[in-house]
Amino acid sequence: MKGHELDLFCVPKHYENDLDKVIIPHGLIMDRTERLARDIIRDMGGHHIVALCVLKGGYTFFADLLDYIKALNQNSDKSVPLTVDFIRVKSYCNDKSTNSVKVIGGDELSNLSGKNVLIVEDIVETGRTMETLLSLLSECNPKMVKVVSLLVKRTPRSSGYRPDYIGFEVPDAFLVGYALDYNEYFRDLSHICILNDQAKEKYKV
Repeated sequence: MKGHELDLFCVPKHYENDLDKVIIPHGLIMDRTERLARDIIRDMGGHHIVALCVLKGGYTFFADLLDYIKALNQNSDKSVPLTVDFIRVKSYCNDKSTNSVKVIGGDELSNLSGKNVLIVEDIVETGRTMETLLSLLSECNPKMVKVVSLLVKRTPRSSGYRPDYIGFEVPDAFLVGYALDYNEYFRDLSHICILNDQAKEKYKV
């Protein structure tokens, strides 16, 4: 995935000097999300789905994916009841993935017993965060658990974990945009882009 030059796209002026390339344009994200929604309904349809959003990064993808699932529900013979819940998983500080994984909101996970759970994540990097979350979930005895991640990073640090549904595989670079942040910046960028090294310093906490 080589990426595209910034001047081919509309990028907020305040970020123009912070980005190297556009990796995935917004329109392509939406098209792929629509197809993921179709695949999820095909596999999980016929059962009540609890969609579990991993905050904060996952919220934009979560909202767009649910919009497509709702549209499919309304225009199809096979519709499914859908409820939502939110969880916060913290494993980041600056651009290094920390080893500690904190799950916030985990007390309510016991409500997922006997349910079909769809975990919605923005990006899987090493896979360890998701493996931790899945082991916590398994203690609650859900009927079925599937994971959809918009992005999976190709990295030698990977544990080998692969989500059930993958939007795109991306290079091992620091990505921002479409709700992927760097210390809370870049959530207001529509495309997924590679952050340059100067910007890592500029927005460091």
